Amino acid sequence: MDKIDSNRELWNQFTPIHERSEYYDLEGFLSGRNTLKSIELQLLGDIKNSSILHLQCHFGMDSLSLARLGARVTGVDISDRGIELARELNERTGLNARFIRSNIYELDTVLEERFDIVFTSYGILCWLNDLDGWAATIKNHLKEGGRFIIVEQHPLADIFDQTEDRIEVTYSYFDFAKTGLELKVDGSYASESEKIAPRISYEWQHSLEDIINALITSGLKLTRFREYPFSMYRKFPLMEPSEKDEGYWIFKEMPEMPLLFSIEASL
Repeated sequence: MDKIDSNRELWNQFTPIHERSEYYDLEGFLSGRNTLKSIELQLLGDIKNSSILHLQCHFGMDSLSLARLGARVTGVDISDRGIELARELNERTGLNARFIRSNIYELDTVLEERFDIVFTSYGILCWLNDLDGWAATIKNHLKEGGRFIIVEQHPLADIFDQTEDRIEVTYSYFDFAKTGLELKVDGSYASESEKIAPRISYEWQHSLEDIINALITSGLKLTRFREYPFSMYRKFPLMEPSEKDEGYWIFKEMPEMPLLFSIEASL
């Protein structure tokens, strides 16, 4: 089994844990909560009647939130159980999204359609070992003049770790894009109480240079790049909820640092 397929099995085990977790708050979503955050809502704008391809959609809550805003949505994820749950939620909500189980690098073999928008967000690039292949998939599924939008954790923030009451540089910014990381895991970020049998998570750290150049090399034209001094979760114990930006976390007693970034590009 290669590293990507091993990660697929990992996410198959994560999915039922996430379904039950307070972190994802599935019941709130089923009661009408839109899971999209302010950054992506602002970047997307009015998407009514737009066709959207959502890459690495997990079990589809963001995809279905896009559908609730009037978009025609296709969600893609590598996890079998994630896509099964997404299809179940689609039926339960009465929405008309479509969900496809596929490796990003194999999507062209099962989907020929092009879209007004290709969208992806939060914690997705670390699971990809080939950014050029990722960018090519994006380009191949965009209509002429279509938009690509990504909101993601800033790679600079991943070089730090918290030691007692300090944030210190712990990891290299450059070393792991090619070699990757092998991390032993026995549970998910979404639940401290539920455990899985210990296994290896294969991840890759990509610099902004790698991310941006992959998109440019594919033929996409960058139209906007932004950085944000807050995270979508409590990345470090020293962080506190932001009073200004609801749903985000900040350092209140430290100088600001980039924790998220967004890119808009067009074909």
